[in-house]
Amino acid sequence: MISRSALSRLSLVFILALSSFTGFSQEAATEAAVAVDIEAGKTLFKNLCAACHNRDMKSDLTGPALGVAEANWSAFPQADLYNWIRNSQAMVKAGHPRAVEVYNQWKQVQMTAFTSLTDPEIANILAYINCTYTNTCPGSAIVSGPPVDDLTPKTNNRPLFFLLVAMLGILAIVLARILSNLDYMLKVQEGTAPARRKTLVELLTSRGVVGVVIFSLIVLGGYSTVNNAVNLGRQQGYAPEQPIKFSHATHAGLHKIDCQYCHDGARRSKQSVIPAANTCMNCHTAIDVGSQYGTAEITKIYASIGWDPVEKQYIENYDDMTEADIEKVYRKWISNIYVRDMGDKDPKNDKLEKTVNEQWKAIKASLTNETKKKIQGPIEWVRIHNLPDHAYFNHAQHVAVGKVECQTCHGPVEAMEVVAQHSPLSMGWCVNCHRQTEVKFAENEYYQSYERLHEELKKGERKGVTVEEIGGLECQKCHY
Repeated sequence: MISRSALSRLSLVFILALSSFTGFSQEAATEAAVAVDIEAGKTLFKNLCAACHNRDMKSDLTGPALGVAEANWSAFPQADLYNWIRNSQAMVKAGHPRAVEVYNQWKQVQMTAFTSLTDPEIANILAYINCTYTNTCPGSAIVSGPPVDDLTPKTNNRPLFFLLVAMLGILAIVLARILSNLDYMLKVQEGTAPARRKTLVELLTSRGVVGVVIFSLIVLGGYSTVNNAVNLGRQQGYAPEQPIKFSHATHAGLHKIDCQYCHDGARRSKQSVIPAANTCMNCHTAIDVGSQYGTAEITKIYASIGWDPVEKQYIENYDDMTEADIEKVYRKWISNIYVRDMGDKDPKNDKLEKTVNEQWKAIKASLTNETKKKIQGPIEWVRIHNLPDHAYFNHAQHVAVGKVECQTCHGPVEAMEVVAQHSPLSMGWCVNCHRQTEVKFAENEYYQSYERLHEELKKGERKGVTVEEIGGLECQKCHY
């Protein structure tokens, strides 16, 4: 009876300790829910907003200055501002007075939709906008949520969690030892005590304690395994270094080259395709010196395809040329441009020799590797977006039929110097998009077979049809 009583007391202590820890964790989770990460907001702003909005938040650009964004929406619920940021055109179509006012004020220029943005991400962006506008950005902060007026440094609670767990563990050991001693003393009085007391090591290695530890490890191991399995293959933010420093900000942003000019497969096939060097040469037979890197990067394209920029023609039998002969062609080209731009014709010039040597080494390093021994041949770009083999995705279905903008999935590529994976490309992300996105229902003859939906639209019973409502969540659509 005494042993059972002691065990009950010990269990009660554990339950109370666990409850305290859970309450503390819940409080911390609540605090984390309202945490605003300025650095994350800065990154999101740079990737999503900086192409159209001035970074000083005080001056107009393609879009309006953002420093007073929340003040302009102060007459409406905060959710309206969040919905405007996610999908401004949906707000305009719904007739929201502030949305229509801004849309007309800016000559009906459409703002890119960012339907995948979560509330915390929008809060981060607004926090960065506000602190930039007021010159008070500390890097990160904990506040009660947007709008952000008083920013205080965000605390790291992880060491406190570890300290609390250690204290609870020590308390549990001390209480267990006390209960064991009390139990032993009572048994001595009753004359049923064993020859000696159990040591602390024996208590900690008893069958009950070992069982609890094993059970806890199984639960934690299962939790970690499931989480890691869910995140397997996801690489949001992945921005590898490419063999050629190709700037989308220069090509798609500054020069307004349409995405589908280079990635022409997006409108006609499953794959968007990586353009061959022949596509590059449509422009770079004439543009032979880049605005950022001079000859350093464009010459890599020439060397891969066999274009002689000095003679302005393709080299015959280029595939049969030795590396030494190729080197002579492009060393001559780099040297000629250096002399032309720098005005230094001294062949013994150390800077000239250094420039030529560095650029040739970079050409060789970019166009050859352990498996590709020859400079000639396709440029081996590093793949960024990579769906698992069991998931089917068709670019043409989304681009040509669904009229989905490239930026919806890939972010503002026109503002990226180095392309990074913008979206998680997870199943949940795709499913949410299908639930929220309306199809071009009246404009596509394929959808004429959905008579009931057309009737509901005519009667005003619905305002639109989402992808979900025409089978966009059926498993076989993506996993056939």
